[in-house]
Amino acid sequence: MAGREVELEATKIAHGGVSVARLDSRVVFLADAIPGEKVVARITDDSKPSFWRATTVRVLEPSPHRQPHVWAEAAVERDPDERAGGAEFGHIDLAYQRALKAEVLAEALQRMAGLEVPVEVESLPGSMDGTGWRTRVRLHVDGDGVVGPYAARSHRVVPVESLPLATDAVREIAPLHETFGGAETVDVLAPSSGGARLIVGTQAPSVIRELVGDREFRVDDSGFWQVHESAPLALTRAVQEAIDPAGFDPRAANLDLYGGVGLLAAAVGDRFGSTVRITTVESDARATDHAAENLADWLGATAVTARVERWVRSLSDASAAERARLGAATVVLDPPRAGAGKVVLEALAAVRPAQLVYVACDPVAFARDAGTLAALGYRLDRLRAFDLFPHTHHVEAVGTLIRV
Repeated sequence: MAGREVELEATKIAHGGVSVARLDSRVVFLADAIPGEKVVARITDDSKPSFWRATTVRVLEPSPHRQPHVWAEAAVERDPDERAGGAEFGHIDLAYQRALKAEVLAEALQRMAGLEVPVEVESLPGSMDGTGWRTRVRLHVDGDGVVGPYAARSHRVVPVESLPLATDAVREIAPLHETFGGAETVDVLAPSSGGARLIVGTQAPSVIRELVGDREFRVDDSGFWQVHESAPLALTRAVQEAIDPAGFDPRAANLDLYGGVGLLAAAVGDRFGSTVRITTVESDARATDHAAENLADWLGATAVTARVERWVRSLSDASAAERARLGAATVVLDPPRAGAGKVVLEALAAVRPAQLVYVACDPVAFARDAGTLAALGYRLDRLRAFDLFPHTHHVEAVGTLIRV
């Protein structure tokens, strides 16, 4: 069946940037279609008994929300094997993209946590058409040295002529017409302070500086930093606003877990003053070193290098006085895409912090963790969602969970 072309009707959106269709009662996850469309699709994977995968090759009845793709190299007019990946919603108008993302997040919360939560996805400052926001782009290199992104849902390099989601500074130096022998990747980045640069293959990290409002952060050029040029400030403000000031104690054992270089710990410090006590925990030692420097304004700030899963289990050994400070604490979590998970959340709930601010980049992982926290005695008090990745399926959520 793989390779066969069939007519399908997309009925709803699914997590992962694909629509749901059915073929002879079998679920088919359908790429490059919009709910309500009828398309001709190519079956790309029939290996699972419970579902198949397919990719749109021609649109028969287009949605009113379909637009010309913002990235010509990813458009449905190209053969699916030649479509660039990384802009899977680029054929959908921006307002409807955000409506679909809101639907995915709301449905995940209802299904996995039993929560009926209205969701609206907020836009960030930037271009009206949602392009020109990526300050970091990873390109891949094939065996012939050709540079480009991976094709959608594959690990095959496709050459491209444009990078419309990238900022002007990134586009200006992106080596789309050069060859690189001996390297597997070429990273192109344009920090907010200093010029754009390339990282070819694996290089020793260099320290760059990123500006967030009036504050400067040291970070490795190969380290993690939000890719949307407006995201660091947007998340800073979102976390500050998510904390319930009535439940915040600056002298408590406040925590910033998966803290990176200290962006969100700094957000807490800037919101509540120089006397804030906060410990940021991060497994990457170089990021922790940068966090220690970036948080030097707060005498009570500490940066710890440790795996969060292991570190939070050690809280059970805290003294009575420290457990009391943990019980008054605000905890900020910004876990990777897989979420924090049951081990971390159970260890946190055992010391009963007053509130948690959860920054999530995956709606399903967040919904699963929200359900876990509900069972552990925490209520989702407020939720905001942000379109940090226009023209992709990704959505960022910031939720406040209060101890009940």
